[in-house]
Amino acid sequence: MQNSLICDPNEGVCEIPDRSVDAQKIETTSATKPIRLIYFTDPICSSCWGIEPQLRKLKLEYGQYLEIEYRMGGLLPDWSYNSGGISKPSDVAGHWDEVSLHYDMPIDGDVWLEDPLHSSFPPSIAFKAAQMQDKSKALLFLRAMRELVFLHKKNIAKWENLEIAAQNVGLNAEQLKLDYQNKAKSLFEADLDLAKQYGVRGFPTLFFVNETGQKETVYGTRPYSLYETAILKLHPKSKKRAYDKNWETLFSTYNTLTLREFSELSERPRAESEKQLNALVDKGALKVFRSKNGSIWNSI
Repeated sequence: MQNSLICDPNEGVCEIPDRSVDAQKIETTSATKPIRLIYFTDPICSSCWGIEPQLRKLKLEYGQYLEIEYRMGGLLPDWSYNSGGISKPSDVAGHWDEVSLHYDMPIDGDVWLEDPLHSSFPPSIAFKAAQMQDKSKALLFLRAMRELVFLHKKNIAKWENLEIAAQNVGLNAEQLKLDYQNKAKSLFEADLDLAKQYGVRGFPTLFFVNETGQKETVYGTRPYSLYETAILKLHPKSKKRAYDKNWETLFSTYNTLTLREFSELSERPRAESEKQLNALVDKGALKVFRSKNGSIWNSI
């Protein structure tokens, strides 16, 4: 059995072993937007971190057509297996460093040496609790959790770190803890059941569904054009929305950006983007956090 934390960068996916791939029919959207996008992910999925630049751009250019549902998939239940060259947390460290290089997204694998997670279920349940409180802030919370684990080497299975992420995005941490300990667990279990019903076998998995029930599936971290094509197939009238690509607008839309994200969203070459970001830090317009395998910039 392959360990689910061994994510194949070439395939762009963190795969769950022994799960059926025969997806049953997905319900069409009942929302006001023409396309329902169901995104199965996990807070510690490195391939899902790799998809962030494409997903952020998709929201800017086609967000007016998309009703996005975030579903948790349960990547790491526990460490009760021993397979695929991964039998303990420290085995993941080097793998994460390799994945970071492949996606050009900062990931510091040393968290698995210094303060390893026993499971990805606690942060997944915390995300469901955040959704109960505020769906917009829940997405900021998911991002904050990922930054904590991938760049800051924080064990996001521990409540103290989940609380920090919650406070950073303006969630009520007391309410979050109450929901986390109670109803959020059943909401997470419902996501796991849905993933099984749809035959989800790894992350990221994105199901695009239109009003007539037509479906396009994008499995794994793929080039931006594949996500765009899925939308245009299901809703041919979709028009790409022009957005302001200057740094101030981008950082007001997304508070934190990695070099790869800024380059993708600003549509500037990587070297030029890095030079601009560092110049803005020197001017005091941005702050930067530098990790072992890359940096992240944020507005002040």
